[in-house]
Amino acid sequence: VQLVESGGGLVQPGGSLRLSCEASGFTFGVISMSWVRQAPGKGLEWVSSINTGGYRTDYADFVNGRFTISRDNTKKALYLQMNGLKPEDTAVYYCAAGGRDVATRTNRGQGTQVTVSS
Repeated sequence: VQLVESGGGLVQPGGSLRLSCEASGFTFGVISMSWVRQAPGKGLEWVSSINTGGYRTDYADFVNGRFTISRDNTKKALYLQMNGLKPEDTAVYYCAAGGRDVATRTNRGQGTQVTVSS
């Protein structure tokens, strides 16, 4: 299993970022996928999940309509569109191979840093 995240960076509060995750080494289209994050000094936190077909999504309460998870099974790619970013969203974001129930303890990539600061 190999997962490579990209798209992080420094953004001002209220700004947007689109994270991407390229998957290889497994049958992407039959695995639910998730995004998790880890803020400085804190543990892994589940952010969002999407089912195999991409038509069922789930979000943590703190997302509050600001993020959208999606996937492209033909490209073996997972995405997270993040709008209305807040300083408390600052974290390393990881894509994870699995649904919400295993997201914080399954295979994930090396992560991409998201920093929200003015």
